[in-house]
Amino acid sequence: MLYYLASMIQQYFGPLRLLQSYAILIIIALYAGFFLTVRLLPRVYRFLPKDRGREFSVNADAAMGKPTGAGAFFITLFVLVSFVFTPVTIPQAVTLLLTWLVMCTGYLDDRSIHPWGEYLKGALDLALSLGASLALLFIYFNGSVQYWLPFVTAPVLIHPVLFLTVSTLVIWVSINTTNCTDGVDGLSGMLVLLALISLGIIFYFVLGHSRIATYLLVPHMKDGAQWAVLVFTLSGVLMGYLWHNAFPSKVLMGDAGSRALGFFIGICVIVSGNPFLLLMTSAMIMINGGTGLLKVALLRFFKIRILHTIRFPLHDHMRKSRSWSPTQVLIKFMIMQVLITLAVLGMFFKIR
Repeated sequence: MLYYLASMIQQYFGPLRLLQSYAILIIIALYAGFFLTVRLLPRVYRFLPKDRGREFSVNADAAMGKPTGAGAFFITLFVLVSFVFTPVTIPQAVTLLLTWLVMCTGYLDDRSIHPWGEYLKGALDLALSLGASLALLFIYFNGSVQYWLPFVTAPVLIHPVLFLTVSTLVIWVSINTTNCTDGVDGLSGMLVLLALISLGIIFYFVLGHSRIATYLLVPHMKDGAQWAVLVFTLSGVLMGYLWHNAFPSKVLMGDAGSRALGFFIGICVIVSGNPFLLLMTSAMIMINGGTGLLKVALLRFFKIRILHTIRFPLHDHMRKSRSWSPTQVLIKFMIMQVLITLAVLGMFFKIR
């Protein structure tokens, strides 16, 4: 909104032309998201449902009674701030709408007296992931998709059916692994924040910059800077949430936050044109939560028993078996994610 408003009235007030700079919009949107969340989130505590604890979680009683479902507030705020500060295109508007819809499904589960079953939530996530993939295929990529892949110089043309399969899987995995990681104060939020900052840098400085993209032999994204504004807007909002969620937390994001955050990361990974970037953004999230999902799926559907001595999510195992404190879990998982991100960036962008 401000981008277009500035273009209309900058002739009357010259400094407004700054609002047509994506760098300025990123800074303003990030700070606006942060300060609005820090200021307003405590005011909605009384309207949020209370956490019921987790049956198999370590120290589950510590979370019981805290306001949860805060994702309903900060995801809604993210959508509103994005429309104010970003020159939103139709694909981005659809992404924001679907992200908000995913948040709604999570919030309904958060406030439900009887938690939704795994199969119901899985089916909803799958339907939303497929819907998002269809929207990206026909609205964003116009039916023709090219991937830039690790260790391959030239872009690879992808069949629409393969694209839908890969995209749906990536988004679904991102939703559920992010949700499984939400169990230690600040852990899911900080790992997602690292993912968002990495994606924002790639969108703005690499894929969105024609010369750098050409030098690194990756396709140039003409709208890379616009996606970067969205990503950094969510980063600011998430920082504001973490201000209140830092150990010991006063509020929890719930499924409303974790599912929507995972969905948005999955969308951004697909938009980047390289689905393997999920390894860069969410390696520790997938190790922490995804391995547990794989363990349960193999046991339930194929009667294959693996990793039977390890408790999942992995952060529960580290707290119970290794006696790590919540702070140790947070810092060590963050360190490992940073190390993985740097390694993946080096391999994907330079070994081509």
